Amino acid sequence: MTDDKSADETQAPAADADSAAADSTAADSAAADEAAADEVTDANETEVAEDDAPEEAPALDLEAQLVAANETIEALKDQALRGQAEAENVRRRASRDVENAHKYALEKFAGKLLPVLDGLEKAIEVSVVDDSTADVSAADADVEQAGTVLIEGVKLSLKLFLGVLSQAGIDQIDPLGEPFDPQYHEAIAILENPAAEPNSVLEVMQKGYALNGRLIRAAKVVVSKAPASSDGSEDESEDGSEDGSQPE
Repeated sequence: MTDDKSADETQAPAADADSAAADSTAADSAAADEAAADEVTDANETEVAEDDAPEEAPALDLEAQLVAANETIEALKDQALRGQAEAENVRRRASRDVENAHKYALEKFAGKLLPVLDGLEKAIEVSVVDDSTADVSAADADVEQAGTVLIEGVKLSLKLFLGVLSQAGIDQIDPLGEPFDPQYHEAIAILENPAAEPNSVLEVMQKGYALNGRLIRAAKVVVSKAPASSDGSEDESEDGSEDGSQPE
């Protein structure tokens, strides 16, 4: 009996120790669970904060990207317009060059033909001078008739020649009596002529020619000018004499 009591007394402190250890373990477990719960809560709050914070940043990024995209679009539009304008200018220049090549292809050839025209015109001028100064009564009739026929043939040849040149776009410049135009005329002399308009063409020494409006050779002309007026000098002399006659 005594042994059983002592055994019970011995087991009691052990049970109390086990109970205390269990309670301590439970407390630690509860503290650990509470700490884990706090960590989870903190993690959730952090995630929520992180989820809320970037909402404004992407909006700002999208706006900046939109502005940059619009600027890029405008720059590309400007480049496209400039490229289109440059291409149009190149096309126009090429078209103009081709047109001018066709239009003025005969320029050098026409320049070589001008001495032939000058020779025909000079032959006609000489024949007219000879006819006006020749003694008709002393001339042989057959020779006179042959010369007349020859001159008419030269005139007809010149007329046909000019017609062919006109069809090719080559026009004759014969500005007799017209106002002087430095673009198409070359003044080789200036003469006073009260009967003619000042700065008008008195005489054409050599006719000019143009190919489709482009000058091949300027017409060599004599230009008129107004006679120098002597009224001013006379008035000045009269004024001087009157001033000299006045007493001081």
